[in-house]
Amino acid sequence: MKKNVLISGVGGQGTVLASRLIALAYMAEGRFVRTAETIGMAQRGGSVVSHVRIDSEDKSSLIPMKTAELLISFEPAEAARCLPRLADNCRAVVNTGTIMPVTASLGGVSYDKEGIIALLKKEISDLVLIDAGQLALEAGSQKAVNTVLIGAAIGAGYLELTPEKAEEALARMIKPALIELNRRAFRLGFEAGKSAV
Repeated sequence: MKKNVLISGVGGQGTVLASRLIALAYMAEGRFVRTAETIGMAQRGGSVVSHVRIDSEDKSSLIPMKTAELLISFEPAEAARCLPRLADNCRAVVNTGTIMPVTASLGGVSYDKEGIIALLKKEISDLVLIDAGQLALEAGSQKAVNTVLIGAAIGAGYLELTPEKAEEALARMIKPALIELNRRAFRLGFEAGKSAV
């Protein structure tokens, strides 16, 4: 089954690692996976969008407009920025924690979190909103937001991966000293996603 997954966030949040974890888990099942990133001043708080295309051997690695079936977003405004790429039946897992965009902080523009969340609810019918930052802190580190969100997407049934396959990918990609922390983060996300649908 073909699937187009977009992962959006801000530079430094771990979006690229998240895309690689998902790709590795699917490749371990023998699936063909392509990934790509579009990065805008990523190390300075710019937008990052990772593309993961599963079972699309004859397709580009970049997901065309209006064809993403799943969005995993680390930040609400970055989720809203991806709306033109989403298919009509797209599902999404979005972290409710915010990061003030550079353009807003430099221009003195306010960040309307409630308005952005309302827009996402209007545009995406299957939407899971979770405070991934809080769950990551409970697991032991704010930096584990990426594994929380992957767990939530699997728990909600939006990513067709078993928890075991995802944890195997974690064990292969994460430094040994951080594996247990990330397993806790993944499991907290999994439960949050499962209870949200």
